[in-house]
Amino acid sequence: MADAWKTYAFEFAGGLVSNLSPLQHGVKLPGSARILKNFEPSINGGYRRIEGFTKLSSSFVPAYDEPLVHGSAQTGTTLVIANIYSTPVEGGTFTIAGVAGTYTIATGGVSYDSSYKRATLTLTTSLASSPADKAAVTFTSHVGTVLGVAYWSSRAIACRNGSIYSSTGSAWTKISKPSYGTVLVNGAGQTGASLAMDGLTVAPRIGDTFSVAGIEKVYTVTANATLASGGATVAINPNLASSPADNAAVTWLSLDRSNAQRIRTTKYRIGTTEKIAGVDGYNYPFIFDGTTFSEVTGIADVEGAEFVVFHKNQLFFAVGHSLIFTAPYTDTDLTAANGSGIISVGAKITGLIVFRDILVIFTERTISQLTGNTISDFVLQPVTRNVGCISSDTIQEIGGDLIFLGADGLRLFGLTDRVGDFNLGLVSKPIQTEMTDLISSCTSFSSVVIKQKSQYRLLGFNTNTKAASSRGIIGTQMTSDNTSNISWAELVGFKAYVADSYYDNKIETVLFANTDGYVYQMESGNTLDGSDIIASFATPFVFMEDARIRKTMYKLFLYTDPQGSVSVNTNLKFDFDTVGSVQPSLITLSNVTSSVGIYGTSVAKYGTTTYGTKLKKLFETQVIGSGFSVSLQFTSESTDPPFSLDAATLEYSTHDRR
Repeated sequence: MADAWKTYAFEFAGGLVSNLSPLQHGVKLPGSARILKNFEPSINGGYRRIEGFTKLSSSFVPAYDEPLVHGSAQTGTTLVIANIYSTPVEGGTFTIAGVAGTYTIATGGVSYDSSYKRATLTLTTSLASSPADKAAVTFTSHVGTVLGVAYWSSRAIACRNGSIYSSTGSAWTKISKPSYGTVLVNGAGQTGASLAMDGLTVAPRIGDTFSVAGIEKVYTVTANATLASGGATVAINPNLASSPADNAAVTWLSLDRSNAQRIRTTKYRIGTTEKIAGVDGYNYPFIFDGTTFSEVTGIADVEGAEFVVFHKNQLFFAVGHSLIFTAPYTDTDLTAANGSGIISVGAKITGLIVFRDILVIFTERTISQLTGNTISDFVLQPVTRNVGCISSDTIQEIGGDLIFLGADGLRLFGLTDRVGDFNLGLVSKPIQTEMTDLISSCTSFSSVVIKQKSQYRLLGFNTNTKAASSRGIIGTQMTSDNTSNISWAELVGFKAYVADSYYDNKIETVLFANTDGYVYQMESGNTLDGSDIIASFATPFVFMEDARIRKTMYKLFLYTDPQGSVSVNTNLKFDFDTVGSVQPSLITLSNVTSSVGIYGTSVAKYGTTTYGTKLKKLFETQVIGSGFSVSLQFTSESTDPPFSLDAATLEYSTHDRR
């Protein structure tokens, strides 16, 4: 005879665990998860369905700089454009200011000159009319990798094909333009392949482009100029279309920052000025203060720097195995006599981060720390020669410790009770299978910290993986005094090549971008840019007292914390869902809010909605089925607001032992 009904309670906590056997998992951690995708372990308890993401701007980051028509009177199916810093794609489409229609580049119709930043295009249709010289060419195709994103000073910064743009949520504005002063033609009657200029504050470099008032075409600098008393004779291509007037204005259009690799930035303040500095692994570092864009050049060779941080009131750049720093309280002075210097680390640097009062330097196999305040007392000390960082953009600070991706998974770098000693524990052991799969399937990684959730997100990237299938890892620090207590989950549908998060004045902004040209904002909206959020959670298989006694299920009570409508599909899975085992049908638990007013949402309608009505938080449902072990499985595919699954109870009876 069956016993009286009993109650088994699940408190949903502990996150994803995959390194225990099914029996151990169900016995030791019944409230943890064997599946946890797009549910995040919440610091407020339970597992919360993630928030979505939306486009920061409906405009994509421009793909080809700011191209201009190169010379008037062009007709037919051939068009020459200038001020373009990468090769246009066959089949790409564009419009021309002042000319009707949209034009398509024909197959085999691209001839690009990287030296002079010009392209000759063959079109599938003839030009409707002759465009004006220097008419704007606007490409409508947007496929191409965004190489870097950052949020700074209430604006997003993004890099594509070497050019750098900013946006406050509307259109993108190019900021990587030369700041060379008020430049004028120095002398009338000039012809040929050079132009004398004055009013220069910085010497023009190879690949920079400019136009001259009163004459046609766009000109490209063909040799680094030498500045003398604010003047220079600049080698150019093509030859001057005509002789400019004396003191004709020279308008600088673009810096040559082509061949850029991944962009990494640091945000800092010198004096009262907020600035952002960036490096791209190929060009000179840049600095932007909200108005002026400039490059860092000097005696020390910082060209090609891959990492940059602001530490001890000076900028530190990583170039290969060298650590190069500016003079104290400066971000451009690379003069040794003023306190600039170079330190060799002995291996290629894979990451830099400021941690408390030290600078931590990662290579693939080592970690070092730089202590001291200036060149006079800087000391480079090894932390470990057996552990390193294999992916530069995974290093973040969370809860007072550092987290980074090593060869075997995610590790913490934190201080211990011993002075000068560090903990380097492997914290991703509970999800070692998922970590191994992620490392092997992705070609690169990015990461962000969401401070308001005490959360670290590792985002995997592979060009060949579709956005909907892209994977990542969520780690939530559950207690403030024990950073190793991290609960894990999987993230699906976030394709991120680069990412950045910024917390300022209680507002947190999280950005990412990939290969489609757009910049996206995480923690925004209830969809994945319009697509449903697909989330799933399954408890371990629990045995309820005795693993060898069959149980019959009768009722399920699910405790939730909704913010609006909730629709969750629920399954009871018995006996490890093995082949031949009978499984009950799916049950849908729905919290309909058609008559409940959620302020600020589209479902609220005057005269129809009842404000002040409480949302249903406890779902009660009859269930059927029997088995030796049982797992609760929940799936959600919707555009509902986030909701938390806090706990559940099952009412059941046991049978006699057989």
